[in-house]
Amino acid sequence: MTPKRLFYLLLITVSLLFIATISTGYVANSVLSQQAEKLRQLKAESEATQELQSLLQKNKSDIKRYSDLNEIAKAVVPQDKDQALTVREIVKIANDSGITNLTSINFPASTLGGTASGGSQAGGLSQVIPVKGISGVYLLPITVTVDSSNPVSYSQFTTFLQRLEQNRRTAQVSEITITPDPKNPSTIAFVITLNEYIKP
Repeated sequence: MTPKRLFYLLLITVSLLFIATISTGYVANSVLSQQAEKLRQLKAESEATQELQSLLQKNKSDIKRYSDLNEIAKAVVPQDKDQALTVREIVKIANDSGITNLTSINFPASTLGGTASGGSQAGGLSQVIPVKGISGVYLLPITVTVDSSNPVSYSQFTTFLQRLEQNRRTAQVSEITITPDPKNPSTIAFVITLNEYIKP
C-alpha cells in the first residue's frame, strides 16, 4: 500500500468517524430531548396529582370542620313547611305574649291538585316562592291577624313581634299593619306578614 492510498484511507476513516460522531450526537440529542419532554410531562402530572391530593385532604378536613355548621344550618332553617307546627308555634308565642285570641293565621293557597302555573311550585312544594340568589331555599309567606273584635295592648303586640323574630320558623317580619281601636286607643288590631324560610 502506497503512502498516498494510506493517506486517503485514513482521511476517509477520519471523515467517517467524524460523520458518525456528529450523527451519534444528533441522535443522542433528539433521544435526550424526547426523554426530557416525557420527564417534564410526568413531573407536571405528578405536581397536578399532588396538588389534587392536597386539595382533597383540605376538602375532607373542611367537611369535618363544617359538619357542625351544616347541622346548625339545618336546625336554623326548617327542612319542611310543616304548617301545623308553624301554627302551633305562632299560637304558643301569642299566648306567651298575652294574646289569647288570634283571629287568623293564613297561608297562600295551595296549587297541589290543580293546574299550576309553575311559578311558585318547586319540587312538589306548593305555596312557596324561590328565594333569589340562594338556590334550594324557599319562602312561605304567612299572614297573622288580630282584628278589632279582639284588640290587644301595644306592649303585648311588641312582645309578640319580638318573639316571632326570635323563632326559627318565623324569623322575618315583612309587613305590619296596625289599626288603633277607636273605642279604646290603648289597644290595637294588627295584620303581620311573616316569611318562613324552608330548605327542603
